[in-house]
Amino acid sequence: MSSLVRIAQTILGNEKAMELKEVNEKSPDQKGFHRYQVVTVVRDDNLAEFRTDMGSTKLWNGVREIRIPGLLEYTVDELKNVADELRVETTEQDLIDIKELLGMEIID
Repeated sequence: MSSLVRIAQTILGNEKAMELKEVNEKSPDQKGFHRYQVVTVVRDDNLAEFRTDMGSTKLWNGVREIRIPGLLEYTVDELKNVADELRVETTEQDLIDIKELLGMEIID
């Protein structure tokens, strides 16, 4: 059974987010690939995506795709700030500690 992804028309910076990811996907006009920032939030007890087109993937050469879990513990703005930092600092050789960036305590 296939499940459809709901669309969020708007999001607020202070609302809790399930995930933020930046991925390269085919553009709607099928004329190339674009990078999209996708923020997953909750709408009416269902997950919904808010998508932002960040432009052609040519603008993002050398920047890996980003996936940041929010798990409804962090806000949209907090995840966007982490994404901004990762985007600048991340190359194929870099290893980033997401828990450290989000200020999460590591429990052994």
